[in-house]
Order: sequence, then C-alpha cells, then structure tokens
Amino acid sequence: MSRTTATVAASLPDHWEQLVTTALLGTDRRTPPGVAPGPQTPSDLLDAAAAATVRRRAGLCPARPAERLRPAPEDPRPPLPPAAARRLAALLADRPGASGGGRRGAAPDLMELLPQWLQAANARGYAAPPQALPALLDAARGRTDLRPAALRFAGPRALWLARLNPDWRFALRAAPGGGPSAPGLRDPQGIRRLWQEGLFAERVTLLTALRSRDAAAARALLGETWATERAEDRLMFLDSLRAGLAPDDETFLERALADRSRNVRETAAELLSALPASALAARMAARAAACVAMDRTRDVPTIVVEAPHECDAAMERDGVVAKAPAGRGERSWWLGQLVEAAPLGTWPGRLGGRTPEEIVALPVADGWQGELHAAWCRAAVRQRDAAWSRALLGEPSAPEAGGPGAVSLAERARLLAALDAGERAAWVAGFIETHGLSEAFQLLGVCAVPWAPPLGRAVVDALNIARDAGSYPWSFSGVMGLAERCLDPSEASRLDALLAIPDEPEDAAPGAGSYWSEAFQRLVTTLRLRGAMLAELTPGEPAP
Repeated sequence: MSRTTATVAASLPDHWEQLVTTALLGTDRRTPPGVAPGPQTPSDLLDAAAAATVRRRAGLCPARPAERLRPAPEDPRPPLPPAAARRLAALLADRPGASGGGRRGAAPDLMELLPQWLQAANARGYAAPPQALPALLDAARGRTDLRPAALRFAGPRALWLARLNPDWRFALRAAPGGGPSAPGLRDPQGIRRLWQEGLFAERVTLLTALRSRDAAAARALLGETWATERAEDRLMFLDSLRAGLAPDDETFLERALADRSRNVRETAAELLSALPASALAARMAARAAACVAMDRTRDVPTIVVEAPHECDAAMERDGVVAKAPAGRGERSWWLGQLVEAAPLGTWPGRLGGRTPEEIVALPVADGWQGELHAAWCRAAVRQRDAAWSRALLGEPSAPEAGGPGAVSLAERARLLAALDAGERAAWVAGFIETHGLSEAFQLLGVCAVPWAPPLGRAVVDALNIARDAGSYPWSFSGVMGLAERCLDPSEASRLDALLAIPDEPEDAAPGAGSYWSEAFQRLVTTLRLRGAMLAELTPGEPAP
C-alpha cells in the first residue's frame, strides 16, 4: 500500500455512505472527510474507498451454507421416440400471431395441434424430455386449457421446477399433490391439517382428490367445517360434488337445502334433482304432476297445464326461486322450475304410458307448449337422459332444425351431449346436410374427435358447396379451424381435388377463390401433419 493510501486509511473513519455520496457528486463539489482539497483529491478518494472496501469485507462473518438442492425426482415412464421429441420441440417453438394479419395463409397452426399431441402422448404413457419442460411450462402458463394435459405429461419434474421459478407456481395449484405440504391420501392427520390450515385452492384440490378415492371421507371432512365456511367457499365446495354425484350424497345435500345462502340452497337443490331417487326429486315430481295432466275428453289427447298459483316456503326450501326475472310471468316461472327438477320418469305414467317421443308430439293446450317443452329440455340435460334428449331434438332434417323443446343451438348442443358419440355425429351430419354450416359451429363442438366418417364427409361437402356458390369464405373460418383439428387424418387424400383455385362466380367476394384454395391447402397439410404426429408416437405404424 502506498504512503498516501496508508495515511488516508489510517486517518479516515470508514464512512462508506459519505464516500459513495462524494463519488456521486464529484470531488470538485465535495471533499471527502479527512482529505485535503487539491489535484490529488480524486486519487485519495479512490484510495479511501479501496481501504474501506477491504475493511468491510474483512468484517463479514461467513454465512451458513445454503441447503443443497435436492435432485429432481425420477420419471419412470418411457422416453419419447426421437421423432416425437423433435416434433414436440417444433410445436413448442411455434408462437401464435406470427402471421401478423387476419389471413392465415396455407401454413398449419402448430400451437393448435399441441393439445392433440399432448393427449396422444399421455394416452401412450410417455415421459416428457427434460429439456422440453421449461417451454412446456411456459406454454401451459399462457394457456389454461393446456394445463391439465401439459402437467400430466410433464410429470413430477414439472413440480420440482415450479418450486424454483415463481412464474410456474400455477403448476403447484393445478397439479394433484402439487402443494409443498400436500399430504398423501392415507395420511389422516396431514389431510386434516391441510384442510384446516391450507389455502382455498389447496383445500379444493384436496377435497376433489379425496372424493375420487373415498367419497364418504370427503363428505365427513367437508361436514366438519361446513358451518364456519364463507358462503362463496361453501358454494365452491358444494359444486365439487358434481363429479361422482351419488345417492350417498343426498343426506349432506338435504342439509345444505337449509343453508343461509340462496346460491348454496339452489345448487344443493339442483344436485338433488339430478338424483332421480332422492326425496327432493320425489317432492318435485308430486308438485309437477299436479300441474300437468292429460285431457282425454278432446278429439285428440291433449296435455293441459295448471301452473302453480303461489310459491310457498316448502317450494323455496327445495330450490324454487320465487321472484321471476323481468318480463317473465310468475306462474310460468314456477312451473318451469318444477318440471325441470322433476325426474323425467314421472311423465310416461302420468301421461298414459307414452314414450318420450309420443309425449313431445302431443299438443299442449292454452299456449303452454313452449314453456313445458323447454323445461323438459333442461331436465334432460341435467339428468343426462338420452331418450328424452333424442325426443326433444327431433329429426335433424326438420324444417325448424330441431325438436319443440330445443329452441336454440346452444340447447341443442347440450341435448346432443347426452347421446353417445356415434349418434351425436350422425345427428349433426344430418343437420349439416339439410341446413348447411352456417348454424352448425356449436353443434360440431360437442362431437367426439376425430369426427366419424359420415360427419367428416358432411362437413367437407358443405364447405365445397359453399366454395362453389361463391360464399364469403371468412364466414366459414371457424368451421375450417375445427375441421383442421377434428377431421380424421385419413381424409387428407380425399381433399386433394379441392386444392385448385376455383372459377369465381360474378357475385363472389373478390379473392374468394384464392382464399378457399389456401384454406383447403392448410386443411390438407394440417391433416397430414396430424397423421405424422400420431405415427411418430407409435413407432412401426405408417403415417396415413
């Protein structure tokens, strides 16, 4: 150390903050303590700072070493085939919005194929490549619809990573057992502690997991704290009982009918009405049957309706909302709720032993048909009754494109969900053949993937007809996007004839032919890509 440095170090107290302030202001504006002003002042300041730094560091006590990071858990599942791993990297590298405009061009949208890829990989039981986990978690962070499949594929190492990066903490909430203190389902004390002390999301996850293994234990756990829970939490906990709803839940739900929250009471009543053998369902059946009868004195057997004249306390306790919405008559409002909650098995015996098809075909007196059939429609959806759903849907080729109770496309879509996949696809195919694609988007969304051959052919034929008619192609972009994800990949070779740019009619939208050609090119390319993806996940199978 130089003489000047030694002098400064000995004479200057270690006023670190003063040295920093002097350095920021400059020695021409402020002289460091104990240093004479002059041309050597900047050098003296640096010497003082160097000496102070040594003193500060020498005075530090060694810190306790951090706990060594535990290795990531092993994933026992088999690794991806190399081609499938490369495909996953390409899907994760794609980012939406790269085209920068409304016209998508002929290139497939890779991010839209990622959900199907994950579903197929999970079905085959593969483990995610470790190097793909960060990109996979980033993709799941940005798209909540990807999270269940992505976290299942990512496996235990994703949770290990999520505990190290706050951006991925969603995985700890979304994945079963993701919480840092999540107990095993055979650890009663840990379960009780998490139920009493955990965050709300952790408690919901715990209740759902426990219910899937031991429904009685889940109900007992919920019953312990039910009276002290907040109303909004009681509602969410009650809603979790929808999965696996069974007759054993009736006692608990009957107790919830007396809850101080109206929303909780209504949800409990809805769940009880979905149990046809419940006491509430029997009470609703008796009330509804008193309002609906068969008049056999007319030339044609006719249903007659006498709606309730009041909503008494017993009806309100069973979930009937007394106050009707604006513009709705009270009596029709009460009637609809009674019929909706009554078991559909009530009506054949009440209306002459007729089948659901025969019942919905009967005339209804005094203009009550719309209200009655709409309530039956809601009951069929709630009770997932295929026979009544089929009757209320009617024939897909009917002029009104549905049965008397299906008054909207959304209601038809809900009724279709009660049918098996094959019947659902056949009904929608018939609808498209008669009515085209303009109203079919919601109906296509409830059909199983890949679409059955009759449905796929109906969609492609309707798109081809729309193209030849010079229709605005942008009107069908949603259906075209569904076709890319839902058509069977084996249909690609049948679409080659649609790739040419068609002659445009005089009244066609300008550039429509080119757009249609691009859209069909993208469809064919996407189908072939999907076929290749499945083949890569199943080595030894050729791509379609």
